[in-house]
Amino acid sequence: MTSNAFNQGKICFHRGQLLQARAWYQQAVEESRQEGAWIDIASALGNLANISALLEEIPVAEQYYREVLEIQRTHGNPDLIGETLVNLGNLKADSGEIDLARAFYLEALDLLEPQNNYRALGILYSNLAIQEVATRQFDIAMGHFRQALDCHRCVGDEHGLATTFSQLGNTYLSQGNLQQAERCLNNASEHFIKLGNKLGEAAVLRILGTLYENKGDRLSATRCQEQVVQIDQRFHLPNLTEDQKRLLRLRAQGDTSM
Repeated sequence: MTSNAFNQGKICFHRGQLLQARAWYQQAVEESRQEGAWIDIASALGNLANISALLEEIPVAEQYYREVLEIQRTHGNPDLIGETLVNLGNLKADSGEIDLARAFYLEALDLLEPQNNYRALGILYSNLAIQEVATRQFDIAMGHFRQALDCHRCVGDEHGLATTFSQLGNTYLSQGNLQQAERCLNNASEHFIKLGNKLGEAAVLRILGTLYENKGDRLSATRCQEQVVQIDQRFHLPNLTEDQKRLLRLRAQGDTSM
């Protein structure tokens, strides 16, 4: 049975209150250990791993995910194992360990495809697409992105759609296709706003800011960055200092152009 601490952690996490969410999930882990409820332990640890990843505490996140994986392998649930392998792959990808990331992803794919776990497969296909983008295999990447969107739509995963549209927009941006990039990013932003996901909204705004800079639209780029900084300050995000510097640069450029 889900504890009050877990529910409070879920609420804070959804609101972007990461430090408060972490404290609640840590309490939930301790309570679940006392009760021997392995599903609740793994779920709370998984959320702690997600929070650590968002806070860029990568070694801590990996430790949590590996503990979750050990619990899940003991109880033999292929869906849950596959989802955790995807998360470990994400960590390795973010750290630039491409080969290790791919190994985790492919192991996850072997587990998730027979289960028709479209929610997890949507995330996995997006991540495989990003791997192909990194190696400049753009045609393969676009195919994976389309598979991801199909999976997200199949289960009505709004967050998955938002994230994949954001990734796709970033890919178009890297190719210089600004029109398609802007379309995808605005689509992603609408989904994140609908979800009330300020962390995702900030991430999309950063990319949109870059797009507008590339178009020479300093005013729009500055407005995007102002919103990003407001979100950073409200939710105590680790990107605040870097985002403030970018905002100052954009404002200075705007003053110079006047």
